[in-house]
Amino acid sequence: MDILSTLFSQQSRKIDLLVPDVIISEKHQDTLEITEHPVEIGAEIADHAWKRPAELTMEVGFSGGGSLLDFWDTSNVGLSMGLSPEETYQKILDLQSSRQPFDVITGKRQYSNMLIRAIEVTTDKASENVLMAVLTLRELNMTQTETVTVSSQQNMKEGATTTGVSNTGVKNARPVENVSLLQRLSGWFNAA
Repeated sequence: MDILSTLFSQQSRKIDLLVPDVIISEKHQDTLEITEHPVEIGAEIADHAWKRPAELTMEVGFSGGGSLLDFWDTSNVGLSMGLSPEETYQKILDLQSSRQPFDVITGKRQYSNMLIRAIEVTTDKASENVLMAVLTLRELNMTQTETVTVSSQQNMKEGATTTGVSNTGVKNARPVENVSLLQRLSGWFNAA
């Protein structure tokens, strides 16, 4: 890759801050788990479903860094066309071991809160000076917690009457029949 193509290339795919030089394949997987409960004789019912974290498998390639000039090795003075395969591989390993969620941009979708679950790197005679890797990434489902203050145990002698106020959700009022117990009993005897 020459200097002009490096300066003007518009890469649309990114793994955190790493931009692969080539994407061989991207496999997106979104799964919905559906419960199954057997009822009576063999019939199964489903009463609940939840979405599993998205998973992405990318087969990517990173070219080896090199000198900016053909007649003089500029990498010795800190000027090169990019990272070497070893440096890129180490950056991917560091990204995995940091366990910090990052963003991934693919040709089909943008992902947030991703982690590298698996890294596969194969080196052979054709890929000695480049980094070819299969990265399996998984989305993290982020949650938030809430701290609630409750009364101390000494103040809880009668649990039902001394408990603190808690959020039990929305309650709907139901109409009540305005009939006394005597009226109900008299109605029961009259019917008999």
